[in-house]
Amino acid sequence: MPPESKQQIFEYRKELEQELEDMLRVTESDFSLQDVKDAIFYEEDNDDMMKVVMMFDKGNPLELSNAIELVTDAWNYFPHKILDGMSPVEKGM
Repeated sequence: MPPESKQQIFEYRKELEQELEDMLRVTESDFSLQDVKDAIFYEEDNDDMMKVVMMFDKGNPLELSNAIELVTDAWNYFPHKILDGMSPVEKGM
């Protein structure tokens, strides 16, 4: 169900932040939540989303599948500089 308000987007972002931190810990990634958010905010190339996914890749196919799903949500709900600091979901509202 698409978000109906900016408040719902904000709340979902907080959930995503916790899930991303958990995934970073589980995958023993060298990256931080801030690294993920910065990579999304400053994205420039078509392959930048895959660069974020690779932050979670430790060779486990199941973890990678979960990371792709989580990063897709983060990509859609976190702000992007190229979108004037809005997320794709906010831009579509």
